[in-house]
Amino acid sequence: MQRSSSILKQQGMRKGIAMIIAIVFLVIVATLMALMLNLTTQTSHRTEHMYFNEQAQLLAKSATEFAMLAISGHDRLVGVNDCLETITSQYPAGGAPIFTIDTTIRYIGLGNNGTCGTSSFVNTIATAQSQGTVLIDVYVSSIDANLNLGETITYHRRTLQKP
Repeated sequence: MQRSSSILKQQGMRKGIAMIIAIVFLVIVATLMALMLNLTTQTSHRTEHMYFNEQAQLLAKSATEFAMLAISGHDRLVGVNDCLETITSQYPAGGAPIFTIDTTIRYIGLGNNGTCGTSSFVNTIATAQSQGTVLIDVYVSSIDANLNLGETITYHRRTLQKP
């Protein structure tokens, strides 16, 4: 009979230890879940930032091509009023814009052949091949109120083009 009573006492002790082990296991699982949630949030924020940064780079490239198209629609050799100096736009055009795109255009070598006035960057070009070159600066910046990233995304692209 004593054997059966000692077995009962050991089973009672095991039930208490099992409860403590279960609580420790739940605490470990809860800690791991909190860590996974934190890492998921950080990864999501980084992915969102990389997406909008890549979008800003593509918008700058597109704004450069648009500036080249707009320059080709103006006759730079006629007069000061025909020189395109700045282009400002927003993306997307309809709805709440999330990016502002500012393009500045400077002309190189039109002092001898053209009259672009203040937008001429260099007027003393000796080679005929460099005449009419343009320096295009594109600044893309995010609008924080519409993007909700907590930080501003800015991207600058400078290109030297021959229209």
